[in-house]
Amino acid sequence: MGAPEELPKLLNDCVHCGFCLPTCPTYVLWGEEMDSPRGRIHLMQQHQEGAPLSDAMVGHFDACLGCMACVTSCPSGVQYNRLIEMTRAEVEREHPRSAADRAIREMIFSLFPYPRRLRALRGPLRLYQRTGLDRLVRRSGVLERLSPSLAAMERLAPPLGKAPRLPGFVAARGERRATVGMLTGCVQREFFPGVNAATARVLAMEGCDVVIPKSQGCCGALSLHSGREDEARAFARRTIAAFERVEVVVVNAAGCGSSMKEYADLLADEPAWAGRAEALSARTRDLAEYLVELGPRAERRPLPVTVAYHDACHLAHAQGVRAQPRALLAGIPELTVREITDPGVCCGSAGTYNLLQPEAAAQLGDRKAANVRDTGAEVLVAANPGCSMQIADALGRQSGGKGVPMAVAHTAEVLDASLRGLGPEVFRARTS
Repeated sequence: MGAPEELPKLLNDCVHCGFCLPTCPTYVLWGEEMDSPRGRIHLMQQHQEGAPLSDAMVGHFDACLGCMACVTSCPSGVQYNRLIEMTRAEVEREHPRSAADRAIREMIFSLFPYPRRLRALRGPLRLYQRTGLDRLVRRSGVLERLSPSLAAMERLAPPLGKAPRLPGFVAARGERRATVGMLTGCVQREFFPGVNAATARVLAMEGCDVVIPKSQGCCGALSLHSGREDEARAFARRTIAAFERVEVVVVNAAGCGSSMKEYADLLADEPAWAGRAEALSARTRDLAEYLVELGPRAERRPLPVTVAYHDACHLAHAQGVRAQPRALLAGIPELTVREITDPGVCCGSAGTYNLLQPEAAAQLGDRKAANVRDTGAEVLVAANPGCSMQIADALGRQSGGKGVPMAVAHTAEVLDASLRGLGPEVFRARTS
């Protein structure tokens, strides 16, 4: 991801001005200097000068969400995203974690980056939900006592229905305008298959042949953002090979798209892959980004519903994609978009953060959910599966366990409903 000699230069870019402080979620929560980007950079500098990676120091690095709000706000152009990723890689190489922490991390990284393993989990999890055992387990509090991370994992799982499988190719409707490859993801593929189906339909209705390679797997986002560099590189190489023959790769999960756009940096030291990585990064587009570039062709039918749009951090801060999703939603007749207070503050999902730091994540989730509810919208629109699960969980808690009081949908699903002439009841049916 970066040579060790690069770290001092990147560290020296920080002038400790403090513009990052009000944008940092953990500083907003706790007001602690060492839990701000500026404070963490100070700790990184100490480590570079010979200070060992103590438990306390690593705790501050672990508490960072990697949301990149500080990168957006920094007037000096500090590449904090590079700094925290390189630092986390050093932590993984040098710092001995507790047995319990290692066990949780190995479970997470042995499961979530592998769609087939997630698929095998779907059946038992669906049965667990349909029998009501999930409510019984939550009321008992047994998982919380056993492991807060396991409890968060169980609680965040969305309601599972049938998971339709996409074919390897979806033909354009009408005259073909482009050929695109589509990343199906891991959690998106198995826990939110309706989002992928809607994405393929929207692209086809807009005149795209959609290629969905069967050889694709995890893009490496979770591994990259957690300092597991070798693992991330292996996933990246496989993804590059799967999509090299398409003009554009369209991604509907913010964290995945962000990581794929970083492949050039991730594989810069591998001569056989550096050029191929740079080429794929340049061809990667978020769904909203690509649809705005392509321009609308399919007829937008009225969809009388009020939505609140949530900015996923790895879409807004990492990719700079803010206006495009709003433009797509604004182009739907009779749809009203409402803004959420403090849109740049993370919801607490942040990849595996809500599993590894469940208490802090829950505080941020509650803060975000309260702001979402204040909009009075009927539907929350988000562009990342982790955000959807995180905010839905917080909304459910705030409703006193009586279900999620607001439907949660992806931008692709809202646009798909308009293009197909579906009414707002398609979203209202999601609340319980």
